[in-house]
Amino acid sequence: MRRVRYESTGGPLFVEEVPAPEPGPGELLVRCAAIGVTLPVVRKVTEAAEPIALGGEIAGEVVAAGEGVTRFRPGDRVTGMCFGHGYADFALLHEAMASPIPDGADAVDAIALVRSGLVAYGALEAARQAPGEAVLVTAAASGIGHLAVQLARARGAGRVVGAVSDPAKADFVRSLGADDCMQYTDGSWGDPVDCVLDAVGGDLLTPALAALAPHGRLVAYSSGGGTLQAYDLLVGAKSVIGFQMALIARGRPDLYEQWRQELWRLFAEGSLKPAVHAEFALQDAAKAHEVIETRANLGKVVLRP
Repeated sequence: MRRVRYESTGGPLFVEEVPAPEPGPGELLVRCAAIGVTLPVVRKVTEAAEPIALGGEIAGEVVAAGEGVTRFRPGDRVTGMCFGHGYADFALLHEAMASPIPDGADAVDAIALVRSGLVAYGALEAARQAPGEAVLVTAAASGIGHLAVQLARARGAGRVVGAVSDPAKADFVRSLGADDCMQYTDGSWGDPVDCVLDAVGGDLLTPALAALAPHGRLVAYSSGGGTLQAYDLLVGAKSVIGFQMALIARGRPDLYEQWRQELWRLFAEGSLKPAVHAEFALQDAAKAHEVIETRANLGKVVLRP
């Protein structure tokens, strides 16, 4: 089978031929039909001290199951997070991280919707979004952000605002249901909001916090770091909440499943429409990474073996 890897930090991605892996206890061997390209993986390629396995979101057909697997069998279509080599024709997926792809949806739908949608949905849950409240989403054109905009609207937001790095993305963000779209460099992000979902971090945390009304909540789910001044929290009685999807997947599988089912329900009724920016062949993984690294994407970037 083919597999994408690299040999040094920031080094070129290349395709190699290796034997297909064997599923161990509790594992599924999946023939990958679609693979999600995410900013955390792209960052690790350029920043990690040692080369990593290119894992992440995969979707496809189960071809073999390891000892102890009870929920799935060969022929089932599944999606989930692969923590080993996922940029490949075949990948291993732990049964606990797998979920079925329903009839009427394909592998690309699953890649664009499930993991990114779970993060977006979970961030809104962490923000305690109430009907009628105003919500601002940074990186609003990203794989997660474009779903967060739609979910905030579907959950009854009174006003939804997107924030982006490039004004060329504004029309796309408004087409998702946003009432307005701001640039990061704008002096003001408009009227104060009740919730900010931030996927960028770094220097953007300060204007994100400033965009909140008194008692507002900022949910940070970026791997980009950043710092805030405690005084800026105190004067408006504002809150900053960290959110990580992996903790939910491991510690609250019941909640993980509940959110997943709600995403597919919204997808089926047409309230949630995942967008795919582009599909790349496996050998073009470097081009897919470049789209993410330059923040050029409108929606999800997908590899198709």
